[in-house]
Amino acid sequence: METFQKPLTQEEEARYIRLMRDGSPEEADRAQKILVERNLRLVVHIVKKYQSLDGDTEDFISIGCIGLIKAIKTFDEKKGRLATYACRCIENELLMFLRGKKKSSREISLFEPIGQDKEGNEIQLVDVIEQNQPDIIESMELSGNIRRLFSLMDADLTSREREILILRYGLHGGREVTQSEIGEKLGISRSYVSRIEKKALGKLREKFGQG
Repeated sequence: METFQKPLTQEEEARYIRLMRDGSPEEADRAQKILVERNLRLVVHIVKKYQSLDGDTEDFISIGCIGLIKAIKTFDEKKGRLATYACRCIENELLMFLRGKKKSSREISLFEPIGQDKEGNEIQLVDVIEQNQPDIIESMELSGNIRRLFSLMDADLTSREREILILRYGLHGGREVTQSEIGEKLGISRSYVSRIEKKALGKLREKFGQG
């Protein structure tokens, strides 16, 4: 499971999802198989978070694959990328599996130990549920969106519009500044700052939607 096929592009992903829903039975089966194969890396990525818990890694991978298949079958492409949705489904399936294992022996408690981490520290189920590790796919998408946003600011906004947004939202590591403070700094009224800010955001929203 160490080498995976290249992830699908957004266009390829959309085509296979349409085939799975609208194609012939043969086309649908093939499309689902491709969607699973091209997203297996997500299962392994998430399973790594559970490797220190009691249980066989192959069991976790099998359960994670069930979550992936459920995600593919229920995904609505209008709500974003499949990878983001699939990560949540995979994680939910693994947590259900862990809860089921505990219930099979005795009443489950979120504070019961379910294993140890690599340093030998006790892990409780609540620790796993409350983990807020950044999702690698979402992080990649966010980074790309931020780069595109700054590019659009340079290309489509006036120097004053850029300056006001940078000050207003603390961009480039700065402090967020109120409209009144910006007005004092630039020698204009707060309401004028507000109009410029709204106009600049409207430009960015329109250009971003065109991408």
